[in-house]
Amino acid sequence: MSSRNFTALADHLARARIDFGSDSFKAVLVSAVPSEANLDAWDFRNDVTSEISGTGYTAGGFAVTAAVSAVDAANDKVDVTFTTPNPALTGATVSAVGCIIYKDTGVAANDPLVCFVDFNGTVASTNGNYVVTLSTPLAVKANPA
Repeated sequence: MSSRNFTALADHLARARIDFGSDSFKAVLVSAVPSEANLDAWDFRNDVTSEISGTGYTAGGFAVTAAVSAVDAANDKVDVTFTTPNPALTGATVSAVGCIIYKDTGVAANDPLVCFVDFNGTVASTNGNYVVTLSTPLAVKANPA
């Protein structure tokens, strides 16, 4: 699977639950790729069932920063680029296949899910620095085709 937006993202945006320009976001590391059914059904962080645990990792994940591009009228979209601290974790003994980005409200049942980022395999560290690179922007499209 490749990285994907959660289906609920459109609902979160329509109901003004997410403002990429001013809200705080986090990423949780996960041990399993969400199924298509999960991507369609999960809407808040309390739905996530595969968050990892490990030395140097705090439940709830780590902060990420969102930057919003100008409107791309030719492609009917706005890109949102997320960046992570480098390294995301220090002294960590963890492994993950991806991460889930969400808006951080402080309450899992109220934290809207944004997208799943696929690492295209397991990324691990043993008592070292864990680096997460989010290179592909999230595209919010007005006219998905």
